[in-house]
Amino acid sequence: MSVDLSQFIPSFLEESFEGLELMESSLLNLKAGDHETIHSIFRAAHSIKGGAGTFGFDSVTKFTHLVETLLDEMRDGRREVVPKDIEILLASVDCMRLLIEAARDEEDYDKEKVTQTTQQLSQTLASNDSASGDVKQAQTMSDDAPVDNELSTYQIHFVPEHNLAKTGNDPLFLFNALADLGELITIANTSELPALTDIDPQELYLSWDLTLKTKANKEEIYEVFEWVEDECLLEISQIENQNQNQIQVKSQPLEQMAVAQQESNVVEKIDIPQQSSVDIVKPSSPIKSKTKTKTKPEVSSIRVGVDKVDNLINLVGELVITQSMLSELGSDFQMNKIERLTNGLEQLLQNTKELQESVMRIRMLPISFAFNRFPRLVHDLSNKTGKEIELVIKGEQTELDKTVMEQIGDPLVHLVRNAVDHGIEPADVRIANGKSEKGTISLDAYHQGGNIVIEISDDGGGINRQKVFAKAVEKGIIEPNSALSDSQVFDLLFEPGFSTADQVTDISGRGVGMDVVKRNIQSLGGRIQVESAVGEGSCFKVNLPLTLAILDGQLVKVGSETYIIPLISIVESLQVDTELINKVSGNMELYRLRDENVPILPVYQLFGLTTKFTDLSDSLLVVVEADGQKVGLMVDHLLAQQQVVIKGLKDNYQQVIGISGATILGDGSVAMILDIPGMIQMALSYAQNKQLDNNAVNHSEIREYS
Repeated sequence: MSVDLSQFIPSFLEESFEGLELMESSLLNLKAGDHETIHSIFRAAHSIKGGAGTFGFDSVTKFTHLVETLLDEMRDGRREVVPKDIEILLASVDCMRLLIEAARDEEDYDKEKVTQTTQQLSQTLASNDSASGDVKQAQTMSDDAPVDNELSTYQIHFVPEHNLAKTGNDPLFLFNALADLGELITIANTSELPALTDIDPQELYLSWDLTLKTKANKEEIYEVFEWVEDECLLEISQIENQNQNQIQVKSQPLEQMAVAQQESNVVEKIDIPQQSSVDIVKPSSPIKSKTKTKTKPEVSSIRVGVDKVDNLINLVGELVITQSMLSELGSDFQMNKIERLTNGLEQLLQNTKELQESVMRIRMLPISFAFNRFPRLVHDLSNKTGKEIELVIKGEQTELDKTVMEQIGDPLVHLVRNAVDHGIEPADVRIANGKSEKGTISLDAYHQGGNIVIEISDDGGGINRQKVFAKAVEKGIIEPNSALSDSQVFDLLFEPGFSTADQVTDISGRGVGMDVVKRNIQSLGGRIQVESAVGEGSCFKVNLPLTLAILDGQLVKVGSETYIIPLISIVESLQVDTELINKVSGNMELYRLRDENVPILPVYQLFGLTTKFTDLSDSLLVVVEADGQKVGLMVDHLLAQQQVVIKGLKDNYQQVIGISGATILGDGSVAMILDIPGMIQMALSYAQNKQLDNNAVNHSEIREYS
């Protein structure tokens, strides 16, 4: 039987990245004397090292061994926990992540960074070694170490716990590692083996007595078992050389096994049939000498709770029952069964809705997966800027679609970096303004309606409105006499190349990034708002849909076409009052909505449609907002509000300005989903040149490709 270890690599990688996150978060909170936290960090590093050794990731194993040694000294009380060592360990976690990612992607890693961190670890360990030189010298002179690399023989008594296999450990892997150290014979003890009918295939009932002839010392042998040291009884003793002639040594490790006879102390070899032998196939070294371009598409995975899977199975069962009932009615339908048919269809609708919600919940993950990176980020930036900053995280259990979460990570990182660099003032400035020396940055997530709101706030100096306005005038973005509200002024921060930083740093202030942040958020169907008060701080609010697969929309009718407007973009819908309509240059019409003049955009003209509702007095106005700007969409009728499944146009057609996608309605017809930021861009173009023919869209052609 051949065991191919490569099939277990994805599980090892996933567990390793989780272990690295545990190490990082624990190191950030590590205090002197916190032995429990140190032990958990050590165990995480030890598991990564053991797994890497099993799969042949030698670079990971060698580097992690140094990390483990440093942690072991802290765990045993031989080394005090000091900030300098914590910083080295945090840098080591980064290197471990680099090495594991390189092994996963079959690519080179940053050798300079790994070498530098390795030297720091070695110097740190050496400094402690010199302080305890007498102890180290005594260990070197112990009887456990072979003299002049002579072969020594060790007797190993290994009794694993019955549930060892359930934790993903296999004694054969351990024996294979021992065989790599020298010549090994194994003796299996079957005294606890139950009757065949009582055997649980997931339990271990054997124990082993092993004899190893090797140049390695006892410490190296212990290292083989470190991964399972808490799940076994282990005794290792060295045998005197004069007893060597009594030991039978295997020439082919692990291909044969000797079973201890209970009636005799004599060891008798028992031949195992060839088909019962176990050949452990290690994966070829995944780290190549030169960079290798990935050819396989990256497969994303998600962990789903058993309760969600059980609920999904139950709903499918209910759906099958309903379908069976409807099939029976359809086979011999009569009008006296109309009530049963109606009830069955209502039940089908309910089952389908619950199934949809259940499937969507499978994709939902706590936003803590995105927030977990920020304690380390703020810690590093705090050290770099010399500012003392506390990070407060709230709402980390708020759930968000996995796809949205993966794409929102980078924009959030940029906003947090800006909060550290621009938001929080230096300690002397804060003290002079009557604030505490330590600044605070808060991350909060919560649900609002059918969306999620993420707030990044700080208690820093706030945004200087006049400075932003003056910079925008200087760059020619706005006119000096422009009358803008606070929110409109703060929106200028997202203009390309805009920056008010007096000094450029490698953290922020280059005027690159905030426009990308806004664009990325808008690509997710979200929006960002800024609130700030000078001397009190700032708050960036990111409003996102819970998922990109389903949209809450308002159906509207324009001519013969049905369009869908995302509810998140709608401010209000109203009947047009002609007395509130004004015309400006270029024959552009504005609607006076309380204190604002909202441009009116006739959708039928924009898309080249024919409709009898060409007069504003006969039409409805749907006021939408994006990028801090409002526009009134002139439509014929308002239809229902409903959730729709989004289908993209890029794969089968092409991206169309003003259209974010399409969906199939209940009657089988195709409806376009309006892209509100794109519509506003079209409105500006419409206002400037009124050349609507260039923007007209052939919707019958889109429908054909949809």
